[in-house]
Amino acid sequence: MSATIERAMETGREFTYPLGRRWLHVQAVAQAAHRLSIAIPEPARNDLVSAAWLHDIGYSPKIGHTGFHPLDGARYLQAHGWPNAVVNLVAHHSGARFEAKERNLSKELSVFLFEDTPALDALVTADLTTGPNGERLTYDERIAEILERYLPEDPVHRTWVKAAPILKEAVQRTEERLAKAQPR
Repeated sequence: MSATIERAMETGREFTYPLGRRWLHVQAVAQAAHRLSIAIPEPARNDLVSAAWLHDIGYSPKIGHTGFHPLDGARYLQAHGWPNAVVNLVAHHSGARFEAKERNLSKELSVFLFEDTPALDALVTADLTTGPNGERLTYDERIAEILERYLPEDPVHRTWVKAAPILKEAVQRTEERLAKAQPR
């Protein structure tokens, strides 16, 4: 395990362990990211797994200042010298750009570079095929779970109504890459 991934695991634990089941989700997302990493180019694999450990740290009340966890997590990571690739993956994970628009935080999120890459697709896949308690779900099951959890007027619900079809494409691309990468 690389030093960056070890540091990410420790930081992820520090901020999400106190949040109960959020820590279960983060651990399972990191495991999924590790499994999916063979589907992306070698140089980005450590960034993917590190970002998976860190993707939800913005939920911590210690650093969650805006109430928008991708932005809060990315700001913390940037301020603490994390690699830009990891910071940007956290900032833009799982359709953050759609929720930023719903929350009028697009300008703040735009400080972080959005790159539509295989690593971002894999992080989306890991996150959106893992339930809140760390259970494996299909993408459609995960979206249904999110829509059930949030009322229709909530920005999260409105986000997923718009973002679900677009992010499903990211999951499909990752599944295709994974199929090509696995030994036959």
